[in-house]
Amino acid sequence: MKKILLLLVLGVFLLSGALLSASGDVAVEEEYDEDTYGPEDPIVWTKPVKSVVFDHKIHTMGAELDCDSCHDDLFEMEAGVAEENEDFTMDTLYEGGYCGGCHDGSTAFASNTRCTACHIGVRGHARLLGETADGGKSH
Repeated sequence: MKKILLLLVLGVFLLSGALLSASGDVAVEEEYDEDTYGPEDPIVWTKPVKSVVFDHKIHTMGAELDCDSCHDDLFEMEAGVAEENEDFTMDTLYEGGYCGGCHDGSTAFASNTRCTACHIGVRGHARLLGETADGGKSH
């Protein structure tokens, strides 16, 4: 009888520990707030080359940066302004301008590495827009 009671108490103890451990593994994702984290939709630059994607969520929620980290020193607040500038080039990034302000190899990966992290190319751009590479709509 004592063995059964001991096994029962031990079983309850182990089950309780397992349940508590499992409940701690469930992460509740924070609701995305555009006023705090920037636009939810990615920014897609088509100049100087097609196509570079920027996701605010990766930088604000993921890297815990705030809007002032990039705006207004590296980028104007208005979308599309940077790509209209003559100096919006990879050379400028390599010299610390725009994305290169952080993507310098020490703060974040260097602008001249991991190209496909940002550059999705013509086919990637078409997929993003739900099109085929020849401009038709995919299903």
